[in-house]
Amino acid sequence: MLVNEAVVAGWDVESQFVAPGGIAIDGAGPIYDLADGVLERVASTEHPQPLLALVRWRATPPELLSSATFVVVADRISDPGNAGTILRSAEAAGADAVVLTAGSVDPTNPKVVRASAGALFHVPVIVGVGLAGLRDRGLISIGTSSHHGPAHTETDLRRRIALVLGSEAHGLPDSAPVDEWVTIPHAGRSESLNVAMAATVLCFEVARQRRG
Repeated sequence: MLVNEAVVAGWDVESQFVAPGGIAIDGAGPIYDLADGVLERVASTEHPQPLLALVRWRATPPELLSSATFVVVADRISDPGNAGTILRSAEAAGADAVVLTAGSVDPTNPKVVRASAGALFHVPVIVGVGLAGLRDRGLISIGTSSHHGPAHTETDLRRRIALVLGSEAHGLPDSAPVDEWVTIPHAGRSESLNVAMAATVLCFEVARQRRG
């Protein structure tokens, strides 16, 4: 359950609201019991879980990037499902942080939180850092492309890198301020992968190379 993930990760859960049939989480703040039918009127899903919580956002300072060795950058990602999946894959693959540039979906969007499956509470999320700022932190920015750059399996991903993924509609422009490019080779007819799928493939290639 997402509320339990927040507690385990040490986030400040300010209060929890329990619908009939729900069970409160130990250590998740004051408990407020809801009358029957109230949760369905305020929740953002059609069939909500019987527990809601108010969690204080934990901001991560950009200074973390100076010591990070593996960062995933979501540049102008607008779909909350994609953003949440990117967070989930990045955390599972051992990324030090995820950056959401200006113009990306708010990481506190309920759909992002749900799609992250709790990863949001375990991987540091930095909001608003631009692509040019990655170089200032000593990171090698590697842009993802559907049409140019070496294959991801032929690129050294063991360095201090920031994998940069562009928007769903347009990807990264060729003029993006990145140091290198990488592509995922295709055998089928599709021009490119969904951005969240591409992030998953690349993140686990980073993990594979670093294990080796």
